[in-house]
Amino acid sequence: MTRSFTPQEAQDHFAHCVQVFGGIPATSRRLGIDERAIRRFINGERPVSAGLLADTGKALRFLVAEATA
Repeated sequence: MTRSFTPQEAQDHFAHCVQVFGGIPATSRRLGIDERAIRRFINGERPVSAGLLADTGKALRFLVAEATA
């Protein structure tokens, strides 16, 4: 079952993913997004879209594959 995140849940989930990547600079490199934009997503100044979460999930899966190899 898949459900949509509330805006706060999406923000919290994205912030957790940033921690998993190793911080804002690492997330910026992995996602190709400016560090200031990442801070704005974390702080709630910009909404976290479903597309951003999908891209983040894809990058995390790639990180897992790298770590496994």
